[in-house]
Amino acid sequence: MNKSHLILIYALLILCLGLAGYAIWKTPEVSTSEPSVANVQLLQSMPLSSRDTVRLFNIPTELTFAGEKVPLEIEDVKERLEREIYVNAYWQSNMILLMKRSSKFLPEIEQMLKENGIPDDFKYLAMAESALMNVASPAGARGFWQIMESTGKEYGLEVSNDVDERYHLKKATLAASKYLNKAHKRFGDWTAVAASYNMGQAGFSRRQEDQLAKDYYELYLNDETSRYLFRILAFKVIFENPGEFGFHLRESDYYQNPNFKTVTVSADIKNLASWAKQQGSNYKELKLYNPWLRDKDLNVKRGKTYEITLPE
Repeated sequence: MNKSHLILIYALLILCLGLAGYAIWKTPEVSTSEPSVANVQLLQSMPLSSRDTVRLFNIPTELTFAGEKVPLEIEDVKERLEREIYVNAYWQSNMILLMKRSSKFLPEIEQMLKENGIPDDFKYLAMAESALMNVASPAGARGFWQIMESTGKEYGLEVSNDVDERYHLKKATLAASKYLNKAHKRFGDWTAVAASYNMGQAGFSRRQEDQLAKDYYELYLNDETSRYLFRILAFKVIFENPGEFGFHLRESDYYQNPNFKTVTVSADIKNLASWAKQQGSNYKELKLYNPWLRDKDLNVKRGKTYEITLPE
C-alpha cells in the first residue's frame, strides 16, 4: 500500500468521527427528572380502567357460605379469598367455559340439593371438584363429585366393569347429598362439612382435636384443604356477580342440552352401538349422555333395570 492510499484512509476515518460527534451533539438531552406535579395529578385523576392494564376487583366486605358467616375481618381470611378470586377470575378461558357449561347441569344439581336438604352453595363444591366435567383423579375419584369407589358403593352406587354410577349425575348427586348430610350430623356446621369433603371426615376431625379448635377458619391445614373452601367461595362470588369480573355472557352464549327421551332397559345389550342405532341415535350420543356406561355392552342382572337417556 503506497503513501497516497494511507492518506485517503486517514481522511475518511477523520470524516466519520466528525460526523458521529456532530450527531451526538445534536441529539436532545433525555430528561431524568421526576414527572411534574401536574402530570402526577392528571394520572391520579384518571379512572383505573384507563390507566391499569390489570384490573383490581372490589372484594366483598360481607360473605356467607351455606348461611354461615365468612369472617373477612380476619386478615388472612380476606387474603386467602382474594387469592382464589384473582386466580379464577383471571383464568378467563376456564371461567367462561365453566359458565357456559353450567347451564346444562346446574338446574338438576340445584333441584336435587334442595330435595335432599343440602344448601344451594354446595353446587359450587361440585365446580371446585370437577369444573362440572366427568373427570378422573390420579387417586381414583370419579365424576362431577369426585367420589372414590369405596365411598360410592357405601352410598349405593354401582361400580362395575359395565357401569360406574359415579358418572351418573343424578345418582352421584344423591350419593354426595347423603355423604354431606352425614357429615353435617357429625360436625354441626356446613363450612366444616365442605372442608371434610376434601380431606375426609376422619382427617378433619383429627385436626380439630389436635389443634383444640372446631372452626375451619381457625385451623392450620394442608395447602389443598386450606385453599379448598376459598376456591368454592370464589366460584360463588364470581358466578353471582359475573359483570363485576368482566364476564358478560348473553343467554345465547350458554350451552344447552337437547330434549331427551328415556329408554328403560331390563335385559342385556350385547352391542351398545347397534342398540343405539335401533333407538334412532348413535354410539357417540349414547356415551356422551350416559357416561356411566363404561363398556361396549351392558350386562343386566335379574330384576335390575337401567334408564338410558338419548336425544329425542
